[in-house]
Amino acid sequence: MRRVVSAIGQELRSRLLSTRLGGMLGKVLGRPVPVYYDPAYRLPLPAFEGRVGGEPRRADFVAWYCQTEPLLSACELRRPERVRYEDLLLVHTPAYLESLNQAETLARIFASDPTELPVDELMHSIRLGCGATIQAARGVLAQGGAALNLHGGFHHAARDRGSGLCVVNDLAVAVMVLRREGFSGQVLILDLDAHPPDGTADCLQADARCVIGSLSGSDFGSLPGPRVDETLLPPGCEDGPYLSALESLLARMTMPKPQLALVIAGGDVLRGDRLGRLGLSLEGVRKRDLRIAEYLADIPSVWLPGGGYSEAAWRVLAGTALAVVAHSDQQILTDYDPLRSRFASIAQQLSPAALGGSDELSEEDLAELLGAPTPRRRLLDYYTADGLEYGLSQYGVLPFLRRLGYEAFRIRISRAAAGGDTMHLYGHNPAGEESLLIDCSVERQQVAGEPVLYIHWLSLRNPHAKFSERRPQLPGQSAPGLGVAREMVEVLGRVASRLGLRGVAYRPAYFHTAYPARHRFRFVEPERQGRFLALVRDLAPLPLLEASIALQEGRVRLGGSPYQWEADEMVYWLVPRPEDQHVVKQTLAECQFSVEPRV
Repeated sequence: MRRVVSAIGQELRSRLLSTRLGGMLGKVLGRPVPVYYDPAYRLPLPAFEGRVGGEPRRADFVAWYCQTEPLLSACELRRPERVRYEDLLLVHTPAYLESLNQAETLARIFASDPTELPVDELMHSIRLGCGATIQAARGVLAQGGAALNLHGGFHHAARDRGSGLCVVNDLAVAVMVLRREGFSGQVLILDLDAHPPDGTADCLQADARCVIGSLSGSDFGSLPGPRVDETLLPPGCEDGPYLSALESLLARMTMPKPQLALVIAGGDVLRGDRLGRLGLSLEGVRKRDLRIAEYLADIPSVWLPGGGYSEAAWRVLAGTALAVVAHSDQQILTDYDPLRSRFASIAQQLSPAALGGSDELSEEDLAELLGAPTPRRRLLDYYTADGLEYGLSQYGVLPFLRRLGYEAFRIRISRAAAGGDTMHLYGHNPAGEESLLIDCSVERQQVAGEPVLYIHWLSLRNPHAKFSERRPQLPGQSAPGLGVAREMVEVLGRVASRLGLRGVAYRPAYFHTAYPARHRFRFVEPERQGRFLALVRDLAPLPLLEASIALQEGRVRLGGSPYQWEADEMVYWLVPRPEDQHVVKQTLAECQFSVEPRV
């Protein structure tokens, strides 16, 4: 078989791997590509998305995409193992590692409030990512080829400190573990995150057989070590100049030829990234990855995601998989939503009987029909409390809440005095205290002439966390959020679908309650939708928390005049309805929002 592959030639092989059958041919013409992933890769930080603009589900989205995209059928998902403490000691100081048991240390690294950090679960996520980088490096050295770790590239972590969302330096730990195991070959680290490899340079400055090449858009000053080739690019650097600088960097990295390469294929190089300062397009980032994959074709390589603080960051990482696994420039469909696709698939597998949708009357149902006093047992005359717990568990909501420190969940269903059904989800914190976590009131209503599931209110509460300067209280909040708003939107969409309704509707009282729903919901009136899209566009440079506070304080202007949030109805149509796109686009073009600085 190897002789046949050689006879085909590299050029034909590349063409074959670029077709829709590329992933399957990859298994025949080459070897499967290990992709390291664990659901615990998602950081248990509820405010992460709103504060830094990152997609906390990035690894999940890419793993799900790998399982559904034919071009990526050569991906072999592997579960990582946690890095051992003695391995971390090869790089980091004992005093620093001991400090990671303190919420205050992690809060500084993640710019978070200590009360919202579940230390053990957060360190579990970090240690899994670091362990996977070690496993991947061992694997490619033994078998050749490439591997992809969906959580890694923590390049700001230095020997005695962490910073910039990086707790431990997985690249340096992997190199030092390999050195301990006898590997003495040349190591190339290609750091193509938008920020410099300051922590990696500090950790590996004594390793004479390790070189670092980097393109970045931020100046961190002189980096330690003589083997760091750092190129500072101008703000907003676009595809052409970036790829030219990449070509020059790769040319300088050719001698001596490395025996192992670690690549940070950063997603924060995208135009509009909240923390990056570069201006690449998705197409440009794919060209970056394809060029590097070509350059490293015969060099064992481990690919890591690094940073990415925009909605499209997961698309960058999925594109890296397409480049590494299938050598493909195929673009990901703009209307593909991995969360919606995943939840639709889960919904098909749920048992209606387990959810409560049985034709048989329960004792409680009979008692209610006979007028006997009994608590309401079914939400929307369908879901039992046990059925709701079953569904929320299968959709991943309850497992995530467990990672935040809650357990022993209890659901209570009741009839609201003003109409509609209410669902209360309670959970116990580590001290054994029970608290209300989710408070939801819904009923069937008519909106725009269609039957919909109407949400009177949906409150997601993390009572164990506290409001602070880093976690400010937003309008309408009685406790910090749980970080599962997008999941609950999709859950309610599945509920509406199962009940034969046309959509889900609600009236967001604030910008921060409309923002997480923007992926699915649209304002009924096209002019209102246009103004909302303009607001999202013009406030994009601000974290959600800051944008919401600016609106609350009256510092947002529309065409120079003070703007107040308009609480109008939004609908998530399960089957998209035609709307006046001309009016939406015209309003979007005409509206210009600005934010006044705080006095």
